[in-house]
Amino acid sequence: MFIRPLAACVLAASLLSGVSAGAQSRGELLYETHCIACHTTQVHWRERRLATDWNSLQAQVVRWQAAASLEWSDEDIVAVTRHLNERFYGFRSPSGPPVVLLPTASRRPGSPP
Repeated sequence: MFIRPLAACVLAASLLSGVSAGAQSRGELLYETHCIACHTTQVHWRERRLATDWNSLQAQVVRWQAAASLEWSDEDIVAVTRHLNERFYGFRSPSGPPVVLLPTASRRPGSPP
């Protein structure tokens, strides 16, 4: 009986905070809210992808958020770029050490870890 009210409180808190219960970061939340409807994970690992390094990945985030009229801040753009880089690409960020890719069940079998 105690679990049901607790679950309701957790759900209400996550809704009030504006953060999805499953989202791990702001970048992930923005991507899942605004981008995932048009993207499958295939777009990130296809042979002719447009992102070939950190700067080109960020340029694609800028391009598509503008195309969708999202008006993201610079911080939002960096957050989404960071999320995509950690999940799919593993490019070296201009401001930090090499990126360790997050484990994901959606990564293509045989693709780099």
